[in-house]
Amino acid sequence: MDYRQLGNSGLKVPVLSFGTATFSAGDHAGSWGNTQVDEARRLIDISLEAGVNFFDTADVYSGGRAEEVLGKALGNRRDDVLIGTKATFRSGADVNDVGSSRFHLIRSLDGSLRRLGTEYVDVYYLHGFDGLTPQEEVLSTLDEFVRSGKVRYIGASNFSGWQLMKSLAVSDRYGWARHIAHQVHYSLAARELEWELMPLGIDQKVGSVVWSPLAQGRLTGKIRRGQPAPKESRLVAGSETEQSGDDETLYRTVDVLDELAAETGKTLAQVALNWVLQRPTVSSVIFGARNESQLRENFGAVGWNLDADQVARLDAASATTPTYPYWHQRSFGERNPFPTDIGPAD
Repeated sequence: MDYRQLGNSGLKVPVLSFGTATFSAGDHAGSWGNTQVDEARRLIDISLEAGVNFFDTADVYSGGRAEEVLGKALGNRRDDVLIGTKATFRSGADVNDVGSSRFHLIRSLDGSLRRLGTEYVDVYYLHGFDGLTPQEEVLSTLDEFVRSGKVRYIGASNFSGWQLMKSLAVSDRYGWARHIAHQVHYSLAARELEWELMPLGIDQKVGSVVWSPLAQGRLTGKIRRGQPAPKESRLVAGSETEQSGDDETLYRTVDVLDELAAETGKTLAQVALNWVLQRPTVSSVIFGARNESQLRENFGAVGWNLDADQVARLDAASATTPTYPYWHQRSFGERNPFPTDIGPAD
């Protein structure tokens, strides 16, 4: 397993990390999986053998049950792993059971620590941006968590460019803990990260931790021209993701994935994950696995690399026209030091 530094920090994380949204998946069990403690323990054993020691969860996954399953499955191996969890989304019916207020973050962190059976988390993310709570309140609270030892590092998730930059500026102004990671939606089927957030990550040294790198199965070959999504699919159950282009763009991308899978002897999923791992700012890619077979297939995305020509073919197949002002900024490349939108000029 390869390891990379997580943003502007000394923490090294594996390039692949295990997402636990399938742990005790509740209402989503049919499409996401419903991994309970014994099976989770087996999947964790296999992950650790492969060098995958970073586990991602959230307080809202199955109402906190995913954290409970992860904590029980880890048992006495807490010191052997890194855990990232999240707060901010609604976690109860009370008017204050949502957001990034000091009240809610303290309650959320204490609940996560209790469910995980640990005294600290390694990376604590804000699951979304709270535009009602002053950022001074948000960041001072997170800084207190770090100083107390309950949190090692902080990160954001699903922020827009101005939201992340505002957060970083507030931290810099007061000398508080800074977001070292941004957990983001990114794949060959959804490349908007390249327009604003990836250049920001390069400039501010914020590492990208990618979720849904296979676009909820769109890039595994399950969806093709004239072929409906399988019955047991997260897309059928109700997609939480969007794709950048139209269906023809997706089909064209899958066609190239087919070609490269044949050339490399890898699966479509492994090729798609490898492409993401070669992109700027990417520190780690979160994958999910409902069983041992899926888990081991994901490991095959590392230890090799697509060559420059193969990457370029995927770039071209998946390219879409960016929105303003990003398409206009392409014409001023001589003064743009962070060119990450690598599609053809319009």
